[in-house]
Amino acid sequence: MGGNGSFASGVNNPYNKYEEVGYIEGVKVLKGIQGHHKLPEESRTSSAYIRLKDNQFYEMRFYDNNHKLKLEIAYHAEPKLTGMPSKKVFHVHEYENGNFKSRTTRLMTSEEIKKYKKYFKGVDL
Repeated sequence: MGGNGSFASGVNNPYNKYEEVGYIEGVKVLKGIQGHHKLPEESRTSSAYIRLKDNQFYEMRFYDNNHKLKLEIAYHAEPKLTGMPSKKVFHVHEYENGNFKSRTTRLMTSEEIKKYKKYFKGVDL
């Protein structure tokens, strides 16, 4: 499972911030615990994770071979793209070299929606 932070000193294992609550099409669905709500910025074992909100697809993160975040697909309000503060829209965040603070944001193409729709639990397309 992924985690934010590291096991740098080898003395204290960081507490688990997520619990696995199921699978969608073979991809682990994670739920944050202890007040943690976002998906991990790094992955220890999986190439992707999914997060639901109110039992509906909210986001999915993909990781590279070095376990760094490379792509996020999301379905929630993104006012910078739509100009509307509460309109949910499928969009993509692309991360540069695993840098969480350096990303581009764009709307998903119809081809991308078709490719990933099997993961969009609870969303009417």
